[in-house]
Amino acid sequence: MKEEAVRARARQAGLAVDWVDAMGRQQQVRTESLRRILESLDGTEDQPDVPPLVTARVAARIALPNLSIEADMPAELTLEDGSVRPVTIRSGKGAAVPAIDRSGYHRLRFADCEITLAVAPARCVTLAEVGGGRRMWGVAAQIYSLRRAGDGGIGDAGAVRDLAEEAARRGADAVALSPVHSLFAADPARHGPYSPSSRLFLNPLYADPSGVFGAERVAACTPPGREALEEAPLIDWAQAGAVKFALLRGLFDDFAVRDLAAGTALAADFKRFVREGGDALHEHALFEALQAERPGNWADWPVGWRQPGDSASVRYHLFLQWLTQRSFAAAQTAARTAGMRIGLISDLAIGMDRAGSHAWARQADLLLGLAIGAPPDLFNPRGQDWGLTGFSPRALVARGFEPFIATLRAALRYAGGVRIDHIMGLLRLWLIPRGAPASEGAYLAYPLEDLLRLLALESHRHGAVVIGEDLGTVPPGFRARLRRAGIAGMDVLWFERTRLTFKKPSRWRRDAVAMTTTHDLPTVAGWWSGEDIRTRRALGFGAAGEEEERRRDRGRLWRAFTGAGAAQGAPPPAEQPDAAVDGALAYVAQSPSPLMLAPLEDLLGLAEQPNLPGTIDEHPNWRRRLAPAAKDLFEAPPVQARARIIASRRP
Repeated sequence: MKEEAVRARARQAGLAVDWVDAMGRQQQVRTESLRRILESLDGTEDQPDVPPLVTARVAARIALPNLSIEADMPAELTLEDGSVRPVTIRSGKGAAVPAIDRSGYHRLRFADCEITLAVAPARCVTLAEVGGGRRMWGVAAQIYSLRRAGDGGIGDAGAVRDLAEEAARRGADAVALSPVHSLFAADPARHGPYSPSSRLFLNPLYADPSGVFGAERVAACTPPGREALEEAPLIDWAQAGAVKFALLRGLFDDFAVRDLAAGTALAADFKRFVREGGDALHEHALFEALQAERPGNWADWPVGWRQPGDSASVRYHLFLQWLTQRSFAAAQTAARTAGMRIGLISDLAIGMDRAGSHAWARQADLLLGLAIGAPPDLFNPRGQDWGLTGFSPRALVARGFEPFIATLRAALRYAGGVRIDHIMGLLRLWLIPRGAPASEGAYLAYPLEDLLRLLALESHRHGAVVIGEDLGTVPPGFRARLRRAGIAGMDVLWFERTRLTFKKPSRWRRDAVAMTTTHDLPTVAGWWSGEDIRTRRALGFGAAGEEEERRRDRGRLWRAFTGAGAAQGAPPPAEQPDAAVDGALAYVAQSPSPLMLAPLEDLLGLAEQPNLPGTIDEHPNWRRRLAPAAKDLFEAPPVQARARIIASRRP
């Protein structure tokens, strides 16, 4: 195919053949890259003539795409509550039905067709609405890092419950969590929370069985070796995971005898959970069972195993999902009962591992020949390949957006809010042909307006807020579009600055979540002390002149603190960062944001960050545990003082 024909076909497929980089320079995708991406897109589902689901806004005329009629047509509308009304599909410039005055998933029948009308409110439930005018605050926690007695060396939903109750007593309204997505039960050493096997299901290592079965029953099934794992400062995922799964297997065997055979209330709840989970839950459990028999990538399995089939050993994995779901339901209930206005905020990863259960069970949903990443920029001149796959936009439309809706519902099932990682993916994703360098990718467009409407609809159905991680290269106008959709952005201290000064808190956004740092960035103590620079340099990532520039930045930041009344006096030395941590929390708390999130690492004044991007085994990513138990964390004097600093500035 000639070059211009390839580029024309790429545009028709939603690929951006030209794009603007982080420096504002115009770039052009190579024709060969476009050709390879098109080959991967050719294997995805074609869009139907009339889509099975059409999104719309409440009280707005509803256009029906691709429907061509020469005259008005009678139709029947069944609202979600079951009421039925006649409507007329109007012809003219485009087929359309009159506005519907209530949100929901309604059914429109005409001729021999039936389509779903997803009618959404104008925007998501906002933080301002939940707060009722109050400027709220909360904590951000890596679940695995939390401690409670009997956790086996990995933080779990029981520790989340403890943390939420204690934070609520200090006036906090939210606990933002690291992802709880299902990883790989057959290989607990694969512990990266942003590389899930499936975003529809949960990681059983985060289950709190004592909340369901009681401490005595759990103790009877606990294998030896737990105590040493619980005391370790770093998680040994392979060993701790094996011990936790041994406990869970013992509990399942006990459950099969004491509950399933006897038909107890717990057994009835389990059977109801399995029934409601349907095919998707069964497929996930089947994948886990098969992978336990044959570890590795499902693409290398025998032909008969590469598609969902039958297996007699799935009930254990159904049990794991049931137990984990119940654990997080209890944590959210405890958070709200303790007085939190939001409670848990879940974290939705941008994509899935190609070797995971979603990719195995629902291959047509995904772009398996392409990887999600980022184009070259100042920090990553070769670009980034995140090793994840994502939804095919064609498949989303063809399947009535069911994969996206199911993913949202899973994220919001036991949470009062969701943080969407790399929310720019609702508009476009940088996709890279398998095996190609990240620089050979291109942006593929996604149906933004449809996805925003579905977000608003699900937000209201769950009474939950939506936060979008809008850091990095953000397309022009995108943040304004999120604002209109009621989606909060993220303002992070390190980025709220010019080259020479830090922004005053009063100039931070009123529709963004304010925070000192994120899991991928230095803690305040780490930044002030220069620990992040020393760590990167030890790993070969350092740059010349960093220490001198940091010295100047410390002065700039301290002047910003004192100018805002968040600190006073001379700046502390680099090796004594406690006053800088206090100042940073006070500074960020003064922002007009409706929600401030304080990472636990900053409340404790820790220098090490949870994750160092660009590393895998070279650095203990996603392994650090906090020293105090979750229930005792706010008893530590520095944490008590910092909680008071925040609360006093969030009237």
